Amino acid sequence: MALHGNGAGKMPNETIADSTHDEGGLYQRQGFGQRLGFGEKAALLIVDFVKGFTDPGVLGGGNIDAAIKQTKVLLDCARRHALPIAFTRIIYADDGSDAGIFAEKIPQLKQLTRDNPLSQVVPELAPRPGEYLVDKLDASSFHATGLNKWLTYHRVDTLVIAGCVTSGCVRATVVDACAYNYRPIVAHDCVGDRSINAHDSNLFDMSQTSCDVLSCAEVMAEIERLAAESAVQR
Repeated sequence: MALHGNGAGKMPNETIADSTHDEGGLYQRQGFGQRLGFGEKAALLIVDFVKGFTDPGVLGGGNIDAAIKQTKVLLDCARRHALPIAFTRIIYADDGSDAGIFAEKIPQLKQLTRDNPLSQVVPELAPRPGEYLVDKLDASSFHATGLNKWLTYHRVDTLVIAGCVTSGCVRATVVDACAYNYRPIVAHDCVGDRSINAHDSNLFDMSQTSCDVLSCAEVMAEIERLAAESAVQR
């Protein structure tokens, strides 16, 4: 797994295992980091890749732009195999009447209103007809949205997650996906954060507690495998 920062080129557990306290070994001895794998049907969720998160002067920075480019490859694969596809974005009322503690903590979020160009999914990932666009007020893609109902309707058991930021809305979405008993799969080169240190440490922790962390290439190989198995069954 190609990570960044102090853990460049290492798997998340290798980054931690380099520490003098052998924290990676401690996690392993305690039974963390079990592989979940893919189930029978996957969907792709792209979290908050909107224009405001591509601008370091607004909410962007770090490796977010690189993650968007890699996500385009993953999105093309998902479309080719007709996976259910959903996008999320943070949307507040023009007058801020629906803003809560999340926006109080990060006031820049309040400018992400429905008609603001900063709130629109980046053009290279623009949703197509039939793909679900989820508007949310908080970090998790599940909180007070229709995402869980939509995934249930499509009989999804595995949720492939791309988006930003790794330490914020991606992580909150992963934790809730796990709580709803989906198998969360994070494509590590398809998620980004304005802080590379936060990106790396959160990938490690999520891989130990709540999801599988794979490369885009590994995720696409699994999607191809599921598609081939489905074709045989038909």
